[in-house]
Amino acid sequence: MSGTAVLEAEGLVTPVLPRAAGRHPAVTFGLRAIGPVLLLAAWYAATASGVLTEDVLAGPQDVIKTFGELWADGQLPEALRVSVTRAGLGLVLGASTGLLLGVVSGFTRLGEELVDSSMQALRAIPFLALTSLFIVWFGIEEASKILLIGVACTFPMYINVASGVRNVDRKVVEAARSFGLGRVAIAREVVLPGALPSVFAGLRLSTTLSVIALIAAEEINVTAGLGYLMARATDYLRTDILALCVLLYAVIGLTADLTLRLAERVTMPWRRAVTIR
Repeated sequence: MSGTAVLEAEGLVTPVLPRAAGRHPAVTFGLRAIGPVLLLAAWYAATASGVLTEDVLAGPQDVIKTFGELWADGQLPEALRVSVTRAGLGLVLGASTGLLLGVVSGFTRLGEELVDSSMQALRAIPFLALTSLFIVWFGIEEASKILLIGVACTFPMYINVASGVRNVDRKVVEAARSFGLGRVAIAREVVLPGALPSVFAGLRLSTTLSVIALIAAEEINVTAGLGYLMARATDYLRTDILALCVLLYAVIGLTADLTLRLAERVTMPWRRAVTIR
């Protein structure tokens, strides 16, 4: 007698195998595109109907035209290069510092006692409040801008890494120690891989803050970058350029976040979000 027949004879329900998780990529892309497309359509309708006049907000068609003009004359590629470089250097500086301090604080009791109280006190200070001090200390050149971005990126990385390191299974750490691994080897081979989800979470938060801090940093007497384009556009009431720069800031942040999400999937293929279809 087959297994199904036995189940029917005993009054049991034949189990239903779960469907394979996930949607077709085209369906997922279409669902994700609905929101942005509706916003774009509403923006176009508001400007075309005159609800939003050009002195308030230029229409998407004008923004696209301005993008082509600024790209053709080389202003936009140069501004993007400068802004992305600033954000990238600040992110590397802040994320590296937060990673190192997070491992030190989470891995040893002495490290936590020496580092955590100071970091908790410093992170309560809004990074924007440091702008004037950084100008006095480091001048108005690139150093003050990169350091301001770095400070903004340090604390979310530190908080997530320290928490992730503390949550690593101590039995695994003790097993590695019993095999003769030293502290540095345990941190590199056991603790960091175990805390990898928290590391990526901190990195994504730091990436978002790097773009926010970039906008603030580019208010410091800039002569190049997207902030410089926005300053000039404000003087001449060019809402098309202002809207374009705002959109480009968003594109920079989204591109960086998508890159990190892809890296997270490649690095941790076993980790998937629980979804209800």
